[in-house]
Amino acid sequence: MRITEKVIAASVFAMLAGCSLFSSKETKNLPAPLVELKGGVTPKTVWKYSLGKAGTAVFTPALVGDSLYVADAGGALVRLNAATGKEQWRVKTGADLTAGVGSDGEVTVVGGVKGVILAFDASGKQLWKAQASSEVLSSPVVGGGMVIVRSVDNLITAYDAKTGAKRWNVTRTTPALTLRNAPGMVINGPNVYVAQPGGKLLALVLATGLQRFEVVVGEPRGATELERVTDIAGTPVILEKDVCAVSYQGRVACYDAITGAPHWSKPASSDVGVAVDQRFVFVSDDKGEVAAYSRENGSNAWKNDKLAYRRLSTPVSYGRAVAVGDYQGYIHLLSREDGALLGRAATDGSPIQSDPVIAGTNLIFQTQSGTVTALAVE
Repeated sequence: MRITEKVIAASVFAMLAGCSLFSSKETKNLPAPLVELKGGVTPKTVWKYSLGKAGTAVFTPALVGDSLYVADAGGALVRLNAATGKEQWRVKTGADLTAGVGSDGEVTVVGGVKGVILAFDASGKQLWKAQASSEVLSSPVVGGGMVIVRSVDNLITAYDAKTGAKRWNVTRTTPALTLRNAPGMVINGPNVYVAQPGGKLLALVLATGLQRFEVVVGEPRGATELERVTDIAGTPVILEKDVCAVSYQGRVACYDAITGAPHWSKPASSDVGVAVDQRFVFVSDDKGEVAAYSRENGSNAWKNDKLAYRRLSTPVSYGRAVAVGDYQGYIHLLSREDGALLGRAATDGSPIQSDPVIAGTNLIFQTQSGTVTALAVE
């Protein structure tokens, strides 16, 4: 089989996997109804901003300083003031987009159809354009003078942030069957951490692409290819010396961010990412349960099943609460200490699939219909 055929086959398998996995949940398990909350907290809407729809892609806002960068499938790229929602600039990229946003404040990058990579300067002027080896679903990341892009054929490529010149690339094999999702990447100091299909977390030297370490977060198990799908979900999170991640049909785990030495791991299954704060690691699992694990040793602190099968987003630690979005565009606040439901807010009724962002006292979500909402709790 030629490489091009393998990539096409992998994409088809991925789409089939996504359909089968999520349709089974929808038909066999009805989403939990929303219960009335008495005496809880009421999130206040600070501002809203309207973009175009995300389509089948997922666009996560990028926060740099006091600026928030957002994009949509129709090709709009916008810089907002994160505190007020005021538009600082809005440009048409000239391409339908499939991934974004990555930014360090000086260079902002998005991925377009057929793998086009577009970079813009701080004023919204296009800097350069490059071509990835295949479709890009994961948000590019920018840092240390580099732009890192991962395409669906699992080729990881580094570009010079100012010129777009290719600096290095790393190839990893892709399992026959994968989730059609957007495994995330994060730059921290001299390293870039890349979530991988097959349950692996890869750490590379940012400047050269050399491998620091590779660890197995979720080990494939089961008799069928579907049962053996164990892709890392969402974006790895780094806090101090820990890097934590979760896989589908695998585990949630934390490792030493420098050496890859394991700290702890627990069985878990999620198709979105983790949140980490000083005390806990939070996971929204594929059944709609939200769980908190001790960051120190992985012991289970609490679990909430009141949002079962509501197709939850990646959670985020927000003050005394944990916030998570759902398939109807609701944002739920749970107690950080015991998981009890504290409050909720509605957005536009469309799913929330992107990662939430904390900007000062603002809690920011982007829906699939393109509403960017900033909330605050008084």
